[in-house]
Amino acid sequence: MTARVRAPELVGRGWLNTDGPIALRDLRGRFVLLDFWTFCCINCLHVLDELRPVEEKYADELVAIGVHSPKFVHEADPVALAQAVERYSVHHPVLDDPELVTWQAYTARAWPTLVLVDPEGYVVGQYAGEGHAHAIDALLAELVPQHRERGTLQPGDSPYVPPVVEPTDLRFPATAVALPGGGTLVADAGHDEVVELDADGAVVRRFTGFREPNGLCLLPDDVAAEVGYDVVVADTVHHQLRGIALGTGEVSVLAGDGGQWFQGDGTSRLSSPWDVAWWQDRVWVAMAGIHQLWTLDPRTGDLTVVAGTTNEGLLDGPAEEAWFAQTSGFAPDGDRLWIADSETSSLRWVQVDSDGDGDGDGPTVHTAVGSGLFDFGFRDGPAEQALLQHPLGVTVLPDHSVAVCDTYNGAVRRFDPATATMTTLATDLAEPSGAYVDGTHLVVVESGAHRLTRVALGAAATVTDGFAHSTRRPVTEVGATVELVVAFEPPPGQKVDDRFGPPSQLVVSATPASLIRDGDGRGTALTRTLVLDPQVGEGVLHVAARAASCDVEGGEGAACRMHQQDWGVPVRIGEDGDVTLLLPLGTAG
Repeated sequence: MTARVRAPELVGRGWLNTDGPIALRDLRGRFVLLDFWTFCCINCLHVLDELRPVEEKYADELVAIGVHSPKFVHEADPVALAQAVERYSVHHPVLDDPELVTWQAYTARAWPTLVLVDPEGYVVGQYAGEGHAHAIDALLAELVPQHRERGTLQPGDSPYVPPVVEPTDLRFPATAVALPGGGTLVADAGHDEVVELDADGAVVRRFTGFREPNGLCLLPDDVAAEVGYDVVVADTVHHQLRGIALGTGEVSVLAGDGGQWFQGDGTSRLSSPWDVAWWQDRVWVAMAGIHQLWTLDPRTGDLTVVAGTTNEGLLDGPAEEAWFAQTSGFAPDGDRLWIADSETSSLRWVQVDSDGDGDGDGPTVHTAVGSGLFDFGFRDGPAEQALLQHPLGVTVLPDHSVAVCDTYNGAVRRFDPATATMTTLATDLAEPSGAYVDGTHLVVVESGAHRLTRVALGAAATVTDGFAHSTRRPVTEVGATVELVVAFEPPPGQKVDDRFGPPSQLVVSATPASLIRDGDGRGTALTRTLVLDPQVGEGVLHVAARAASCDVEGGEGAACRMHQQDWGVPVRIGEDGDVTLLLPLGTAG
């Protein structure tokens, strides 16, 4: 950025985590870091954790403010937002921006987007995606002394006021499994624990050492006896898989060193594992943070990537070419593994031998319900018409139909593979996120109500026409030929890292695909000319970019970073449209 840009005022419906409205003028004299986020987005949750050390380091000079700009209808509910702020331990003020007023004022185009404002009220940095905490730290290390010397820096107290939390036995539980000897094991994400309940629902034991565990998997008895633990836990925020030996209560680390996976890490690190399931003689792992499916062989400890490219979206086909979007729930059934793919609001499945000829042609991915990242709703009927809203859990029922925890619709839905139709089993639930079958009932984890609820499987299913919705995002008017520019500057003290080949990558596609006549595909330059089809008229450009940087000094032990983000940009072609489409991956100035 070459011109000084005055930061727009903060406008929204209300505020959380503070005593009253906050105006930027009230924060003059301090740096302000705006975090545009939405609570469904795993990348946004990563950024919340990334920023904590920066907020602590610059506690006197910096005020962090979350600007919640929702993607889904449910996320615009102020009660749901307040719960999410508590659930994810957001320890700074949050502006509720359901109409995306402040989002548009700052020309945000992606979740998450970070904007740094200096003590005089000018924008000095903008970043899209995750992995930028070190860049913000480096920029502050450069700017804080400058503003202190000029007298424009005036440290002050934080406007953060923590919410009052009522104690409960469970806090935002994520999923549960029935124990063979009776009782239930619960992934109690809000308490950072795995909790054992007896048959009456009383707490028997608490297993600690986790950070927001979300998935549980019981191993077969013979495998458990061989490896020395009974349960695999998806320890989401620790980016690890952990094992619990129910006999001794011992908790062990099975995979992951605690660091978050980035490009080039292989399988030495994980990224927000969300669910685990025993299928095909392996533990399958929903690696929500990078939109892949992995497997763990508990006997050898080997981790394998089996599906997904790390691109976020909905694309079926051979497992290694498929696209996923924050897969959050598994349910094995014979040669199928059912999947709740939350960000595409879809029910999908992996099949070992899709054509049934037994020739071992490798796993393939299929979609039963759902169409993409930005279309969702609440509608029953034939699969091609049915709609979900950010489902987190799936459970196979005794008749081989599938119960879907339709989380953001507060419902449990039933999909019948035999007829390819969707119906509704239960409504008015508080963010159902997982379930298991107990005799004639489905035991549902109501995460938002901090409890387990029994739903009768024999109850009559209902059919609803509900609603259909597409995520509202501002449409950009562009010309038929447009220059796409992904802006990136290495942080202070770093340089472009080209030691191991091209330091950047850009992948461009569109919905519909016919929108782009020329310029789609993969390349290494962060600038590209796109030729669009005026006859198609409008659609969404899907842009995925990444760039590498490392310490200027280089040498052994130099810190290297990967900056990456995906954008979905709605565009409309017009004669007076923009000839340049600028997407900031990371800029300062």
